[in-house]
Amino acid sequence: MKKISIVVPCYNEQEALPYFYEAVTGILSEIKCDYELVCVDDGSKDKTLSLLRKFSAEDKHVSYISFSRNFGKEAAMYAGFCNADGDCVAVMDADMQDPPSLLPKMLELLETGEYDSVATRRVSREGEPQIRSWFARRFYEIINKISDADIVDGARDFRLMKRSMADAIVAMSEYNRFSKGIFGWIGFKTCWLPYENVERVAGETKWSFWKLFKYALDGIINFSEAPLSIASWFGVLITVLDGMFLLFIVIRKLCFGDPVQGWASQICLTAFIGGVQLFCMGIIGQYLAKTYAETKNRPHYIISETNRDGATLIK
Repeated sequence: MKKISIVVPCYNEQEALPYFYEAVTGILSEIKCDYELVCVDDGSKDKTLSLLRKFSAEDKHVSYISFSRNFGKEAAMYAGFCNADGDCVAVMDADMQDPPSLLPKMLELLETGEYDSVATRRVSREGEPQIRSWFARRFYEIINKISDADIVDGARDFRLMKRSMADAIVAMSEYNRFSKGIFGWIGFKTCWLPYENVERVAGETKWSFWKLFKYALDGIINFSEAPLSIASWFGVLITVLDGMFLLFIVIRKLCFGDPVQGWASQICLTAFIGGVQLFCMGIIGQYLAKTYAETKNRPHYIISETNRDGATLIK
């Protein structure tokens, strides 16, 4: 490879960035090829941008892109892919949970020519809350069953890919992005490199349980129509149950002359049906909201500051 581009999304990473910069540049300097760090500041409120300015002023291999506000990690990765110009492209988190020490092995596997990308997956979740790990495993099981995106359990965003694969990702310009699904959907031959879980070197995680839950829902909605099918089957089921209940009432009236007693059963049934209807409407509403966001055709990100020549300021 002539040049490696490392895309680094950053959001409030002032504590972890110095460790990451020292570690990744130390590893890359040992690899006999040119490289660049494309650091994307996702509207950080701490000194992340100041550190990126400092690193880029001292090191010609470092460039930075700073958003006008926080657009999210997906937008930051997309901006990095759009502006990276290496022969192969990698994406890494700045918190050191993506070990830079794996890069030489990843490059070695990619240069064999057998693979289009080398991706990493965690084989353990030590240090992570058990309830979070349980939900994460269930998510991977569900999305692989109901979608055509191949997402490996424990998969990280950390991967090294050929230019052709990076270009394919950029070509998928959808506004509602779920990169793990995109990586699997576009295909290409991928080698999975397992490693033990590594906790962040400094700072605090930006991913709360609720944010991860919403991210998982976005992934399911973006890559599967199964929830819509479930809503339809709920409608069929409720219709059948209603018909059976109506038949029961008619037969009871004709045979025994005794209408259904009380109002409790009627209230419970009405509340149940109403809940199912609202649930199905909520599913449809999620798909409509995604469609609405796509049709507005708003940019994925807006760059307020950068030191990269020819960077696309709005994309």
